[in-house]
Amino acid sequence: MSVNSHIHNDGSLARQLAVQSMLFRETAHSGTDADELSEILSTPTSPIKVAAEGNMPIAYHCNFVSVGEEVTVADCTYEGTILIRREAPSDRMIVFLPMAGNASFEGMREQIYSVPARGTILEAGRVAGARLFGPRRHFGLFVDQAKITSHLTHMFDRTISGDVDFHPHIDLTTGPGLVLQQIVSSLHRGLSGNGPLQRSPLAAGSLCDAAIYLLLETCPNRYSNELALPAPAPAPRHVKWAIDFMQEHVAEPISLNDIAMAAKVSVRTLQQGFRQFRDTTPMAYLQELRMAAAHRDLLASDAKQGIADVALRWGFTHLGRFAAEYRKRFGLLPSQTLKR
Repeated sequence: MSVNSHIHNDGSLARQLAVQSMLFRETAHSGTDADELSEILSTPTSPIKVAAEGNMPIAYHCNFVSVGEEVTVADCTYEGTILIRREAPSDRMIVFLPMAGNASFEGMREQIYSVPARGTILEAGRVAGARLFGPRRHFGLFVDQAKITSHLTHMFDRTISGDVDFHPHIDLTTGPGLVLQQIVSSLHRGLSGNGPLQRSPLAAGSLCDAAIYLLLETCPNRYSNELALPAPAPAPRHVKWAIDFMQEHVAEPISLNDIAMAAKVSVRTLQQGFRQFRDTTPMAYLQELRMAAAHRDLLASDAKQGIADVALRWGFTHLGRFAAEYRKRFGLLPSQTLKR
């Protein structure tokens, strides 16, 4: 696979705008008061009431990191038995990825149980209450329902509305569930405490999109059968339009949806086009463009700019993998490039 090494935008201004446009917000809370926990878990449109079962002691520690306005990841621990009542429907889908302790949720049709090794998908407005049995710890992924619908709209290139009807359970021990847990935990670790992902909106945005597409494409839902059908046939011009767009915006946190819109096709048709005409995927091609940009930065770098800074700027958060891919692509390590 080859990519055009020429990029029309030097990236410096675009990177600054990207960092400004993707706001990261972290909040951490610890305590033992149920009323305070009610305030922490509530949103302006969906208040929550928390109580301790039998007035027994409870404790909590919750850390939330928001990526823009549409996605939040959380790492939460609870002690005691905690009763939760949602007093108005939520507009967010919530995915719980438990590591310890049990929980139950009052679904529309059935009681949904959450236990370690099995994730839980709760669609917006479909759960009225919950009971957490401490000691409990889980990662959480909160996604605006509108963002889920937008992704489906771009996948099919038609308007999507209504519930997605996800099956509520995911096996976290293998396959897509294991990968989803790794993505969400990596997002939280990389964003919390001023982590490296806060300096790499390219990587943070890609991970958020990866989690959503993984849910839609691998977790049973209303659209699973349709997603299994072949996408409409692409034309080479659609791939060219996509590549032109990627080259122009390589320094920005563009999504697969953005690329498909620029190419004037659905996401699924775009993916098929890159497989057919480039023997790769759109995001892998974009990764190649960013690797080439990192190579140019290292060639032009002085001692003041380290390898880690260059890697993060172009969306590579794992230095070991970056070095391995860089050597595979250019035949030498990033450190060797700096010395030339």
